Amino acid sequence: MPAVHHKLLLEDALQDSPQTRSLLSVFEEDAGMLTSYTNQLHQSLQRVFGAQSEMGLATEQLSQQLLEYEKKNFALGKGDEEVIATLQIFAKTVGELNSLHSELANQMADSMVFPLIQFREKDLTEISTLKEIHGIATDEHEASMVKYSRLPKKKENEKLKSDLVKEVAYTRRKQHQASLQYYCALNALQYRKRIAMLEPMLGYVQAQISFFKKGIELVSKKMENFLCSVSNMTQNIQAQLDAEAENMRATQRELLSAEDDVYMPDKDVEPVNRTLIQKAGYLNIRNKTGLVTTAWDRLYFFTQGGNLMCQPRGAVAGGMVLDLDNSSVMGVECEDRRYCFQITSPSGKKSMILQAESRREYEEWICTVNNISRQIYLTDNPEAVAIRLNQTAIQAVTPITSFEKRPEGSPDPDRAKPGSVPAAGGGAQKTGAASEPEDLIAPGTPIQFDIMLPASEFQDQNRAGGRRTNPFGETDDDCSTESDDALLQQVFAVRFLGSMAVRCSNQEVIYEAMRQVLAARAIHNIFKTTESHLMVTSSSLRLIDPQTQVTRISFQLEEVCQFAAHQENGRLMGFVVETRDWSDGDEEGEPSFSAFVFESNTEGEKICYTVSLAKDITEAKKDPEALAQLMKSMPLTNDGKFLLLEPEAGDTPDGPGQEDLESEA
Repeated sequence: MPAVHHKLLLEDALQDSPQTRSLLSVFEEDAGMLTSYTNQLHQSLQRVFGAQSEMGLATEQLSQQLLEYEKKNFALGKGDEEVIATLQIFAKTVGELNSLHSELANQMADSMVFPLIQFREKDLTEISTLKEIHGIATDEHEASMVKYSRLPKKKENEKLKSDLVKEVAYTRRKQHQASLQYYCALNALQYRKRIAMLEPMLGYVQAQISFFKKGIELVSKKMENFLCSVSNMTQNIQAQLDAEAENMRATQRELLSAEDDVYMPDKDVEPVNRTLIQKAGYLNIRNKTGLVTTAWDRLYFFTQGGNLMCQPRGAVAGGMVLDLDNSSVMGVECEDRRYCFQITSPSGKKSMILQAESRREYEEWICTVNNISRQIYLTDNPEAVAIRLNQTAIQAVTPITSFEKRPEGSPDPDRAKPGSVPAAGGGAQKTGAASEPEDLIAPGTPIQFDIMLPASEFQDQNRAGGRRTNPFGETDDDCSTESDDALLQQVFAVRFLGSMAVRCSNQEVIYEAMRQVLAARAIHNIFKTTESHLMVTSSSLRLIDPQTQVTRISFQLEEVCQFAAHQENGRLMGFVVETRDWSDGDEEGEPSFSAFVFESNTEGEKICYTVSLAKDITEAKKDPEALAQLMKSMPLTNDGKFLLLEPEAGDTPDGPGQEDLESEA
């Protein structure tokens, strides 16, 4: 049989975890078996007391019943070896004395039957009563937690929230007190059952020795030392019971002397631990019960390695719910409930919405899942790695809300190393890209989570909403640009996630920027984004506000030196922009790079393909023949623009390179 703790820990009564419940079920099963055995033993003793004419048969049955104790295999039978050995000797003695018990009715009633009846009526009945009280207190606590979990976040419900919090605290205290009393009784039962098994037989044999003088001389010589040892053993067990009972009473007083905040939800005093790689506790999970209906279940969740496990109440072990490696986690608004967060698998096909009990639990669960998704637990010292990464993230991630100049004293990333500047003709990937994150992005680089348009620029764009006409009939310089943009104009719905300065321009730096931006948003609980329109033309990239049609930021296509979509999450894409700093007097200017990360409603590969096509058009415009050849090889709309959507079957022109174009798209 598996090893089982021989004692219920009173400190675990408040948490009421499935492990404690599972151990409690073992104690309850043991008590049930003991009750059954006690009833059988009492029947045997009663038969000995009442059936004097059949005393020989009754004592033989008693002898057999005493031997059954060893075969019961109590899960909590630690310390019963001496009891089993003693009962075996008693069984043998009963078999030898079965002919000497005809005149012992009164002595048996006082020294044999009564102790067992007292044990059954006092101790076992107390266990049954406390079990019912514990079950009622548990049901009341669960009912109060269900009402508390449904509490909305509106301010006008503060009185309702206060009443529910008091109700939860009251039922939790009531359950705690019932659990402590129940646990103490079950622990004490393990000692009392040994005494209850030994006292009847001790009294029985002593009565035999007292009233049968002819046989007592022979019997007492054999069993005098044995009976003394049994008496001493019983006294020792009683002393152990008294000491254990005193310890349990002291522990119970200490646990009940705690502040009321222990029983109140969302009253966390300790700070949030963001370096956890293991977490366990009760969460509410949302389950669909129909097409539009949902239900919330309160279950016990815990992490094991890289897996999220769930263990229902009463289950022996938990089962895996989701693989957390490379998963994503974020806070969500769900059904007007507080502290909800969503965990999504790397493929995005499986997700679940969970609700924590308090703000601290909510943030610690998000940080723990985020740490596990980065596979920190596979390192040699995961705790140290988690602490170091958390300190680095807190120092490095500084939210900025506008494209303002970096203040003095803030971390300034190093300039691009010699040899890392891409060759002319943007989009060329740097050879020998660095594999370490420190070589791609300087530690402590600030991250910008939003693009705020200055008020002056917003007014200027509103004033310039219409095209101005030159009274002298001359043409603006921007006409050529608009004519060039007419070759390609494609708009994508995107959400800006963040931007940061980087040291080089390659795909690895884009992937690293994506990782740091998503991690920073999780650490700072920044989950809301604003949708914008990314317009890709043959000369520039522009981020446009869909409501006001104001350009938030724009980049010339020559400045975009690298772009890529995420390898696993196809909705993420990013690009690197190169700028020059001429403040040092250098003719060419010192290059600097910035990475921008977006989330799109469509696949990021489509945006990258469109940017690549725009760059091809830009290069082809330098040579009219190359531009004409490109326009012949690509499908065009009726107004002469490039057609990016896949044409219907049968309408595809038989231009050169058409099959390669479709396969790349």
